[in-house]
Amino acid sequence: MLENESQIQPINYSPPLLHLFASFLKLGLTSFGGPAMVAYIRKMAVEQKNWLDDGSFRQGVAICQTIPGATAMQTAAYVGLRLRGIRGAAASFIGFGLPAFCLMMTLSALYVRTHNLPIVASVFNGLQAIIVAIIANATASFAKSYLKDWKNLTIFLIAAIMFWWRINPISVILLAGFLGLFLKSKQLLDMPTSHIARKLYSTRHLVFTVLGASVGILLLFFANPQLFKLAALMFRIDLFAFGGGFASIPLMFHEVVEVRSWMDGRTFLNGIALGQVTPGPIVITATFIGYLLSGPLGALVATIGVFLPSFLILVGAVPYFDRFRGSVCVNKVMSGILSSFVGLLLSVTIRFAANVPWDLPRIILGVAAFVALILRVDILWIVLIGTIVSVIVL
Repeated sequence: MLENESQIQPINYSPPLLHLFASFLKLGLTSFGGPAMVAYIRKMAVEQKNWLDDGSFRQGVAICQTIPGATAMQTAAYVGLRLRGIRGAAASFIGFGLPAFCLMMTLSALYVRTHNLPIVASVFNGLQAIIVAIIANATASFAKSYLKDWKNLTIFLIAAIMFWWRINPISVILLAGFLGLFLKSKQLLDMPTSHIARKLYSTRHLVFTVLGASVGILLLFFANPQLFKLAALMFRIDLFAFGGGFASIPLMFHEVVEVRSWMDGRTFLNGIALGQVTPGPIVITATFIGYLLSGPLGALVATIGVFLPSFLILVGAVPYFDRFRGSVCVNKVMSGILSSFVGLLLSVTIRFAANVPWDLPRIILGVAAFVALILRVDILWIVLIGTIVSVIVL
């Protein structure tokens, strides 16, 4: 593989950037369900538009599950990268995430103006119980996927205890990766067979993109230190969000609520609730946090901060994925990190539950939501029905 060229698999058609943006914008309008949207991206890119073959798409999903970031967003960027290089990745990534950002910005503005109204307070009181159920279900799903032996279980327990004692989650994640490296046996992840590749963009384009982002961050440091701190925090959260968008929630909660006290736990829960009624990944909660801290500009900065690092990692990792994915050491570290996220999610589930004023209606609502999630009922329907019930009962 050439070191100065990114190599991309053959494709059947290279759509114009505007068409690529519009296609993912349309898909992003209905992108409820987080990682479940990967199946709809595949349907569009592989079956309907014949942009990629199935092997290439599956390889992209494997990459997106390995690196940090929201899986569905990363998959959208991967498709654009295969089609039109870095510009294509940006077009599909922005198009797919733009509806969620715009709607969350609107809902955040409405929340600031109406959250003290009795009917709105009732809605959020009910939705908080549902959010606890959603996070608990995510914890169970992570546990089923990653706690496969006593070594993973040990790492999980250590992470859960450390996080409960409010040790910095990033330190916990680093320790978990270290434990995975020394505890886990040889473990290679399945990977689709690579095809003959073609050059699409030189690494100069990636370097210029990274330099441009760095200049923007530097300017923000001098122009508005508060926004710089917000962006830097979201950068760190995104860099350690292995395992998808849900992995960022414990980190975000710890930093925003427990360390910096930018908002209380209930307000943070309300932000997640708003994130569940918008399309896109759960990390769109960053938009809500940014808006409450610094208005629309804060929302924009927080959103860019929580998505940009993983986007750049994706663009940079694709050409070297075969070596990265095939590394025994990398797979051991990843196994440890993913085990630690089960502990982080369990701890944050307990902390979220502690912020809910439980009574019989909320208990029933939370249990019903958890059962519905196990039965694979769409999250959007659970949230909408929960909203109606909250207005009537609470």
